[in-house]
Amino acid sequence: MTLFSTPTCPMSHSARFVLHEKAIVAEIEYYDPNDPPEELLELNPTGVSPTLVERDLVLYDSRIIMEYLDERFPHPPLHQMDPVSRANARMIIKRIDQDWYPLLDEILVSGDKKSGRAKKQLKESLLAAAPIFADRPFFMNEEFSLIDCVIAPLLWRLPSVGIDVSTPNDAIVNYAKRIFSRSAFKSSLSEDEKEMAELPK
Repeated sequence: MTLFSTPTCPMSHSARFVLHEKAIVAEIEYYDPNDPPEELLELNPTGVSPTLVERDLVLYDSRIIMEYLDERFPHPPLHQMDPVSRANARMIIKRIDQDWYPLLDEILVSGDKKSGRAKKQLKESLLAAAPIFADRPFFMNEEFSLIDCVIAPLLWRLPSVGIDVSTPNDAIVNYAKRIFSRSAFKSSLSEDEKEMAELPK
């Protein structure tokens, strides 16, 4: 099994986090998004990151890859076992992908000077969700799940784009520390990602 990944792509980071959380033996091939390797382009002409290859299977959507890994390697499960909870988790992930990730993408693509509006929106939206971060040990869940694997790469990138989400009760910061202190999260970081923020001591 090989995961083709660019070093700073948050979607790839989510998939890498799942790989490490489940201790799946896989080769992670980092590549330059501006110069995808021929091997990757033969399998996936778009060269998009991440791309998972296992024998004849080629997947190139981060969320599909994460679901596949969770089903292919069921222990420890990162999705709830019952269909209703699984469907609710998928809806939460879809909402995160619709509400928060486009703003992060705009910030990363536009650069500091042009991304003021997106930064303000993302910060305000995250702070509005602070009670949810404070409510349970993990995001809307008592157990660590795929939802946390989706949120963690976004929160990890906030310091590098100048967004501070600290509050008087530090709900988001404390949640982030719990996730970032997991050994699987530390292992999921590329060398470039390690420079974006500081891991909790």
